[in-house]
Amino acid sequence: MKVKEVADLVGISVRTLHHYDEIGLLTPDETTEAGYRLYSDDNLETLQQILFFKELGFPLKKIKEIINSPSFDRREALKLHRKMLVEKRTRLDKMISTIDKTIEHKKGAIQMTNKEKFEGFDFSQNPYEKEARERWGDEAVDRSNAKLKSMTEEERKALGDRMNEIYRNLADLRDTSPESEEAQAAIKEWYDFLNSDSGNHYSLEAFKGLGQMYVDDERFTKNIDQFGEGLSRFMRDAMAVYADKNKE
Repeated sequence: MKVKEVADLVGISVRTLHHYDEIGLLTPDETTEAGYRLYSDDNLETLQQILFFKELGFPLKKIKEIINSPSFDRREALKLHRKMLVEKRTRLDKMISTIDKTIEHKKGAIQMTNKEKFEGFDFSQNPYEKEARERWGDEAVDRSNAKLKSMTEEERKALGDRMNEIYRNLADLRDTSPESEEAQAAIKEWYDFLNSDSGNHYSLEAFKGLGQMYVDDERFTKNIDQFGEGLSRFMRDAMAVYADKNKE
């Protein structure tokens, strides 16, 4: 199948398929002399796997590592996809039920307890924690978790408010040069926040690498760009400038 046919079949853009090819995530089995990409049935199966992983929040870089691993087993991967999607569906069903009950509660048709108002929400596990441990090690994550657990609810809320304030300030500057004094002052606030309030200590090099992750990891990009389109890229560039300028 040609790239346009695959795009129409799956419901994704031709540009996305080209990007997957460029980063080595999904390379078509054949390319004609005229340069047309031709996808085999095996390519389509791989694409299905990629999209399942993507639906579950895996970044493209991680998906590439998984499917290119010598130990990767498609059948086992499908079983894992199913298990995770069923868990996700169960949680979403609970949240939908909570919404329906809340609507009836607002109408005065039923009464809800405070506990019932939050059924379906589950913050007991951080979906990024395993990957964070792989990237930065157990000590850094445990230190951060210990810092958060030691805080009162009010302190945690204040921490979140401060973080959002920094994001909004940076979002207002995202159309300026990342090298400008204002941008560098704002990104210094982010560096200081991470090192003083999160329980971590980022070296300048680690800070620069973290900025790159904001762009490489789609989950970070999506969350950060909620404050303004392109904010993740601006922060990456400003963090790189800050790290380079402040090296001893």
